[in-house]
Amino acid sequence: MKSKQFYKIVSLLFIIFFIVGCTKQAPITNRNQFIMMSESKEIALGEQSYRETLKKAKLSKDTEQIARIRRIGYQIAATVNRSDYKWEFNLVDNKAKNAFCLPGGKVIIYTGILDVAQNDSQLATVMSHEIAHALARHGAERVSVGTATSILSSIGDLVVKATVPEYSSTFSKAFSVGSKYALTLPYGRMQESEADEIGIHLMNNAGYDVNEALGFWKNMSKGSKSSKSSFFSTHPSSVERIANIKRIIKEIN
Repeated sequence: MKSKQFYKIVSLLFIIFFIVGCTKQAPITNRNQFIMMSESKEIALGEQSYRETLKKAKLSKDTEQIARIRRIGYQIAATVNRSDYKWEFNLVDNKAKNAFCLPGGKVIIYTGILDVAQNDSQLATVMSHEIAHALARHGAERVSVGTATSILSSIGDLVVKATVPEYSSTFSKAFSVGSKYALTLPYGRMQESEADEIGIHLMNNAGYDVNEALGFWKNMSKGSKSSKSSFFSTHPSSVERIANIKRIIKEIN
């Protein structure tokens, strides 16, 4: 009886906790978000991570390309009403086809991505996509969802141990696998698609050709194993991504 009462109390607290936390909305898409971390803390952590990354990275000395990414970056940032963001754009000498934006507007582009982005609009595509992740606070959202999932797992584990302890190990394994495929991976795919959507709007507002977004992602998918299903991935498949981008471009045009 005590375990049941405990479960009801903790479950009620969690539900209240969830509702209170779920008060944010993503920009442009207006999707409701569950975010527990304050934005000021998130930005401070982004700044710290950014400085640590720069210490370890090999910064590019290509002044022409550095000027290019900063020109494009600041043009996109000018369309975003975030006075609390201290925008910085740096080019890292790394062959990986990668880019990211940390909370607070700290953007890092790897030189490898320049081989994929064949013009300024395509480069604006990936930069807008990464900026979108930061604006939508996807990192803080992932942390919040991960914390909530851990709380649910702990509650479930306590209840199972108090009622049917012989199934405790089975529950833990089942919950881990279930939460991965029912929550973590789908959430990752949703955030990627949302970053695509927000990013395309950002590059459009900055005056870049949104049709080039298709070219960029097609270039990114070259040489990779194409799959129509994204069930086992944190990212949508190339087929799904292209279809989604076409839909967004059609809505804008």
